[in-house]
Amino acid sequence: MAVHTKICGLSTAEHANLAAFYGARWLGFIFYEPSPRNVTLQAAFTMRRHLPKRAERVGVFVNANHNFIEAAVDALDLDWVQLHGDEYPHEVSELKNRLGVSVIKAVGVSERADLAQADAFASHADAILFDAKPPKGATLPGGNAVSFPWHILADQKLSYPWLLAGGLTAENLPAAIAESGAHAVDVSSGVEDTPGQKSGEKIEAFLRAAKAVR
Repeated sequence: MAVHTKICGLSTAEHANLAAFYGARWLGFIFYEPSPRNVTLQAAFTMRRHLPKRAERVGVFVNANHNFIEAAVDALDLDWVQLHGDEYPHEVSELKNRLGVSVIKAVGVSERADLAQADAFASHADAILFDAKPPKGATLPGGNAVSFPWHILADQKLSYPWLLAGGLTAENLPAAIAESGAHAVDVSSGVEDTPGQKSGEKIEAFLRAAKAVR
């Protein structure tokens, strides 16, 4: 089965088109000001006309006001909204109904017991993103280039679509997929030279690695 890929934290049309060319299913754009990957509404609107149409667009939000999320959906013509904050399950349904988009809910994981957090959202979201919990002292949500024990997902009979994230790179992707059983993966810092600065070579290498997995 093919491995679906999401290249997240994109901020230029050049890298978005490169990711789509090499087969990314999703292109992720972060609307969170503290992040070095933050995209403003104005930048999103300007970029929109230059983005590829063959990949799905995902906006990533952290405890954002629903009006702001709606503005971002309009600015970038988003297909998906990814919620990376402290949202309640009913908020997921509210956003889906209000905006007509699909929703990914991120769940932080460090041990097997954390996987149960997804149960409350599974019937509301269209997919769950299992990401590493932020390391101690981190100021941003998400894996922050660290991973969690992938094998804890291997024996789970999950009834909903899910993606694996946290510390993935082209080099460790085959092991991550083999150990977790993931059919969809999400990468951000693993295809960067420095925080927020994407590398075209690393994007290509990651997507080629995903295609090579059987």
